[in-house]
Amino acid sequence: MSSNRMMRKKSGRSGRIWLFGGVWLTCLLYVLFQGGKTSFMLLSMVTLLGVYLWIGGRSGVSRAKGVRYLSSGAEYSETLHAGDQIHVRLHLSIPGFLPLPYVIVREVLKRHTGESWSFEESIIPSIKGNGQLSFQTTPLERGRYYFADTEIITEDIFGLMENKGLVKAPGEFRVLPRVVFIPYWQLNNRKTRLAGPDSVLTRTRRETTQINGVRDYVYGDRLSRIHWNATAKTGSWKSKEFEHETVPKTMLVLDHLSAHYKSGDQFELAVSTTASLLEFGGRERMGIGLCTAGQRGKAIQPSENGMERQKMLHHLVDLDLDPAGDMMGSLESTIRLFPQGSFFVLVSPLADERALEIFRWADAKGMIPCHVHIGGSGRKGEQDQWMEVVRKRGIYAYSVSSLQELPTVMGGGM
Repeated sequence: MSSNRMMRKKSGRSGRIWLFGGVWLTCLLYVLFQGGKTSFMLLSMVTLLGVYLWIGGRSGVSRAKGVRYLSSGAEYSETLHAGDQIHVRLHLSIPGFLPLPYVIVREVLKRHTGESWSFEESIIPSIKGNGQLSFQTTPLERGRYYFADTEIITEDIFGLMENKGLVKAPGEFRVLPRVVFIPYWQLNNRKTRLAGPDSVLTRTRRETTQINGVRDYVYGDRLSRIHWNATAKTGSWKSKEFEHETVPKTMLVLDHLSAHYKSGDQFELAVSTTASLLEFGGRERMGIGLCTAGQRGKAIQPSENGMERQKMLHHLVDLDLDPAGDMMGSLESTIRLFPQGSFFVLVSPLADERALEIFRWADAKGMIPCHVHIGGSGRKGEQDQWMEVVRKRGIYAYSVSSLQELPTVMGGGM
C-alpha cells in the first residue's frame, strides 16, 4: 500500500517536471518564431521560475539533520511504567539558501510487537532553517519502543513542487509493566501454618535489631523507623534499615501460554502481578527469582541484587504470549535454577488438574508451592471453589481479578 502511494507520488512529480518543461519549450519557440518584448519577458519569467524550482529541489531537505529529546515529567529515565506518556522534542536543522514557507514532519513510533503510531505536524522554520517539533504520545502500554526515520516534506511558495527528506534521529525507550505497592505478603508470615497433612512452618524474613543502614522513606513505615538525624541532614524523609533473618528463596513462575488466557488484558494482569511481586521482593530484600514458562522456559536465579531484579523486569517488558508449548517441559528444562526448599509461586489462570500436576511436581522437587490465580471473565463462585480446592491441599492460594485489589489479596487470609 505504501509502495503504491510512493510510486504515485513519484509519477506525479515527474509529470509536473515534464509539464513545466513543455511550458518552457513553448515559451522558447514563441520567442524564436514571434519575437518581441512580450515573448522575451514571458520566457525570462518562466526561466527564473524554473531556476527557483531547481534551487528549491536542491535545497537541504535531503540533508536535514535532527536531534531528538525524550522526557517523562521533569526528567526522562528508564523507569517508565505502563500508562505513562512520553514528551518528544525534535530539533531540525535544514541547510539551504532559500527560506522555506513550512515543513511537514511525519513521525512513526513503533512497538516491538509490530504496532505503530504516526504523528504529523507542520512547523515554520526560521531563516537559518532551524525548527522544533514538540508533541506528547498517548498513554503507552508495556513494551519496547523506537522511532523510525523522520520524514520531512516541503513545497515551494507556489505549491508546484514537493521535496522530501529523511532524518535519522534515533530514540528508543522501554515501558515497564504496571505495578502497585504491596505493603505486606502473607507468604512471609511466621505465625501462619499451612493446612493439610504436609504442613510446614514458613520462616519469615524478620528484621533484627541490628541497624544495617539508612534508606528512603516508604509510605507505611512506622514512626519508630524514622532516622531523624539523616532526615535533618538531607532534608528528605529517611528510615532505618535493619538486617534480616534468612528465609527460603522465592521463585515466581509466570505462565505465558496463550491457550491458558482468555484475553490480552488477562495476560497483562498476570505480568503486572509478577512485576509488583518483584518490586515487593526488592524492597524487602528477599531472594526472589523469575521463571517464564511457555514454549521455551527461561529462568533467572533468586537474588537480592537490584541489578538482577531490573534484569527480570526488563525481561517482562519483551514477553509475549506463546501460541504453543508445554509448561512442564519448560519447567523441567530450568529446574537446575530452582533452589531446593524455595517458594514456588505460580502466576497463572489455570484452575484445573494441570495446575495440581505442577504443584505436585514442585512438591516432589522439594519446593513449597503457592498459586496466584489470575481471574478472568469466569464466575466468582468458580474461583472461590478453586481456592478452596487448592488450600485444602496445604497450598497458599490467592485470586486476583484486578491489579488494584492485589495489595489487599496478598495481605489477606488463606
